[in-house]
Order: sequence, then C-alpha cells, then structure tokens
Amino acid sequence: MILLRPSAAADVAALKGRRVIAAMVCVQLAAALGYYAVMAHLVTHLRDDVGLLAGTIALVLGLRVAVQYALFLPFGWLVDRIGPGLAGSAACVLRVAAFTLLGLADGLGGFVTGAVLLAIGGALFHPAAQSLLAALPERVRPGGFGTYVVAGQVAAVAGPPVGLMLLSGGFVLVASVSAAAWAVSAVLFWRLRRLGGARSEGPMLVPGVAEVLRDRAFLRFAVVTAPGTLLASQVVSVVPLTVGDAGLITVFLCTVAVATAGVQPLAARRATRPWVMRAGMLFFGAGYLLLAAVPVTPGVLVAAAVLNGLGNGLTTPAAFQTIVRYAPEGRIGVYNGLYAFMSGLAAFFAGLAVGRLFDAGAVPAALLGLAALGALSAVATPGGPRCRARASARSAG
Repeated sequence: MILLRPSAAADVAALKGRRVIAAMVCVQLAAALGYYAVMAHLVTHLRDDVGLLAGTIALVLGLRVAVQYALFLPFGWLVDRIGPGLAGSAACVLRVAAFTLLGLADGLGGFVTGAVLLAIGGALFHPAAQSLLAALPERVRPGGFGTYVVAGQVAAVAGPPVGLMLLSGGFVLVASVSAAAWAVSAVLFWRLRRLGGARSEGPMLVPGVAEVLRDRAFLRFAVVTAPGTLLASQVVSVVPLTVGDAGLITVFLCTVAVATAGVQPLAARRATRPWVMRAGMLFFGAGYLLLAAVPVTPGVLVAAAVLNGLGNGLTTPAAFQTIVRYAPEGRIGVYNGLYAFMSGLAAFFAGLAVGRLFDAGAVPAALLGLAALGALSAVATPGGPRCRARASARSAG
C-alpha cells in the first residue's frame, strides 16, 4: 500500500474534486440549456398550437411548481440514501421522458403528466447536484459551486434564443433536442457515482426529517432566509406585468443573469460570512423598492435588474455553503430538501398574495411589500454556524 503525504493526499483530492466540478458544469450547461430552450416557448405552444386556455396553462405550470417543492423534502432524504450520482441520473431520465412527452402530447392529460414528470425530476436533480458539490474538498468547493452557478446563468441567457432558433422546425424539435441534452446529463451523473457524495446509512425518512427539525439553529436560518426564493422568482411575473414590453423584459432578464454570474468571484470564497446573505437580501429589497418608488424607464429597469442579480448571486452560494456547514456528514440531502421545501412554501403562498395585489391594482403595495420582506430577512439573518465535524472522507473529497 502506498501512503501519501498529507499535502500529496490533499492534491489528489483536489484533482478529483476538479473532475467532479468539470462534470457538473457540463451537466448544468446541457440540462439548463435544454430546460430554458423549452420553457421559454412552452406557454406560446400550449396557447397557440394546442389551444389551451390561459387558466388551464396556469394550472399545468403551477402544478409542476407545487409538486416539485412538495417533493424536495422526501427526495432530499432519498438522495442521501441512494447517493447523488444515481439520484441525479434518475432525475435526468425522468426529465428526458417529460420533455419528450411535452413535445408529443396533444391533450391536457399528456401535458399534466409531463409537468408531473418535470417536477419529480427537478425534486431529485437539485439536491443530487448540490450533494455532489457539497462533498467536494473544502479548498475547491466554493469556487466549484460558483462556477456551477455561472454555468446556469449562461444557459439561462442562451437557452431562449436557442429554443427560438429550433422553433422553426416545430416545437417537437425543440423538445427533442432538450430531451437529448438531458440524456447527456444522465450519462454524466452516472459516471459520477463513485467520485463523490457517498450513500448515507442515516435514519429513515420520518426520523431523519425529525432530526433536522430539532436543529433549531438551522430551522431559524431556513425560516428567515426562505423569502430569497420568492424575491428571486417574483421578477419573472412582476416585471412583465409592470412593463409589458417584450424587448425591455428580455433585457431585464438577461441583465439579472449577467449580474448573478458576475458577482460569483466575490461571493464564492466569502459565502459563509453572514453579511453575504444579508447583503443579498438587501439588494433584492432595493430592486423592488426602485421599481415601486421611481417611474420605470429603461435605465431604472436595468438598475433594478442589476440589484436583483446581485441579490440572487449572493444569496444562492450563501445558502448552499451555510447548509453544508449546518448538515452533519451524509445528511446534506435532507437538510437541503427541508430548506428548499420551506423556500418553496414561502414562494407559493406569498406569490399568491402578490398576484392578488396586482389584480386589485395595488402594484406599489405589492412591490413595497417585497422590498420590506427583503429588508426584514436581512435583519433577521443569524450569524453563520461553526463548521461541524466531518469524517475524513469529506476532507479528502
């Protein structure tokens, strides 16, 4: 048996970690490109090609979000049990089936089934990806997660134009290319089964969830930062309803993605510091305050987009790194699942309230409410936890 010096062992672990990062960046690019290429044009397809009513379309899309967030908690536990490589591969296969069905379906039943498959795949994909990244050696984990986030934002910008280009061949072609991209991601996940994120022999589902709920410090963190998902996602509906110009909306969303990616070099190595999460929440709030307090011009819209992107770019790595520091060895999935579940509940119910305010014509009240929520979350965000003891396997990658 060959024994490596500690520094040599660390170098080997770092090399192994970089292989995982490279694979996960490829997964993110392929999967996210396929996702955004389809989702950017799905509503138009359902309305114009299939003839579904707006209320029915909202039901289909809302069902996907509701099912996905409801499943995050049990599926986070499942990822811990079967390992993130296998879970991620299964998630991608489910989404291959989902996008294939969305391309071929011609009735409501097919689209509902496709939406449910999308939700199940997403509820497996995200905890699996984050568990693999959480298992990286500490010296490469922050940069690796930052690169992963940047890859997702690149895909968010590139996906809709790619989908538009493919749409000339029909929506079936767009969905087929997306399914192929997810198939590539499935293969990459499968190859990662032995490189990181080992299976856990932890408690069963109910005791495992109860264990997380007894972690009061983590529970407090999850509750007070849960609005981050709401604040990041509401711009997708708030800005179009406020502006109504397709060109300006596109500029806004692209600017958000660029700002999110651009702040990663700053956020990656500092994400465990409490001020990063607090600053992100304040940036979110400032973006909505700007939209509420100032007449919306193109310049104001770009400024609000930068603020929203900075908020997203700071809170995303801060939440990930803090979850890693709270979770014991082999429990990343269930901790991440609980966090995502609570964030989804906040986004769903608060999103309904925002929608009602918009329907009632109280647009400034809705925007000011979102701004206040960001400020309150920033004030209430607790200090970061001490890094809990982990097995030597974690430090070795």
